[in-house]
Amino acid sequence: MFFLRKTLLALSDNVHLKRFIMLHPLSRRVTRRFIAGETLDEAVHAVTKLNGNGLTATFDYLGENVIRKEDAEEAVAMYLQILETIEKTGIQANISMKLTELGLDFKGTFCAEKLELILKRASLGNHFIRIDMEGSPYTEKTLTLFRQVYSHYKNVGVVVQAYLYRSEKDTEDLISLGARVRLCKGAYNEPPQIAFPKKSDVDENYLRLMKKLLLQGNYPAIATHDPKIIDETKSFARNNGIDSSRFEFQMLYGIRRDLQELLVKQGYRVRIYVPYGKEWYPYFMRRLAERPANVLFFLSSLLKG
Repeated sequence: MFFLRKTLLALSDNVHLKRFIMLHPLSRRVTRRFIAGETLDEAVHAVTKLNGNGLTATFDYLGENVIRKEDAEEAVAMYLQILETIEKTGIQANISMKLTELGLDFKGTFCAEKLELILKRASLGNHFIRIDMEGSPYTEKTLTLFRQVYSHYKNVGVVVQAYLYRSEKDTEDLISLGARVRLCKGAYNEPPQIAFPKKSDVDENYLRLMKKLLLQGNYPAIATHDPKIIDETKSFARNNGIDSSRFEFQMLYGIRRDLQELLVKQGYRVRIYVPYGKEWYPYFMRRLAERPANVLFFLSSLLKG
């Protein structure tokens, strides 16, 4: 399973496979399990259905590592449109975004200016923005820019990845800031020099960080589909008198829908990460890498087609 995960993560950057899968006539139909669509209207439709089932959402306009400023400008325009749509429709949702989609790879202050433009507009409507975490080459850059904007805007949060050795210190620093943190395991291909190579060690670190965030954090988001971790979270919160209103679970669109709805019935807050857009290939490959069942679903669907 470790080799399969490493292989799929490596293939997420393969331009030839990307072209093949994205042009395959059945790919779009199959990927709809994990991706809400390619347009904002399709994503809004998905979020509306989630809201109807007691789930909130976070929009993610797919895209990363843009190399043209025009593409970054397009992403900014889309996020501003999402904010307007949330206000017009009244749907229960916020926004998640990757900084490389806003030009983090560009020199100068381009990305910071675009991020502040979005945060300023979001603050007018009391909307929350989550900065996603990407691969380890961007961890420090992302946290540095987050701290920079957080000094002026409190409607922004960030993500910590439990598989990185550095994450315990990062979590403690973010708690001291009062920042809202989403805790996830991590979905990138990282070397053992900077990340726990064993799943058991990642899980152990995740639980350690989860407990810190529940005890001291500011409305943390516990992002996982792992039933054991979810049960441990619920048990820890209950045993420490932490009300379910002080945190939320977060899950990915199309994964463990049964568990999502069960948690809502049990009185927990659950937010679903809703990705959409034409640049879905890297995101889709990381979802395949997370669980062998996802690979089997994809391949069997293609063969049936």
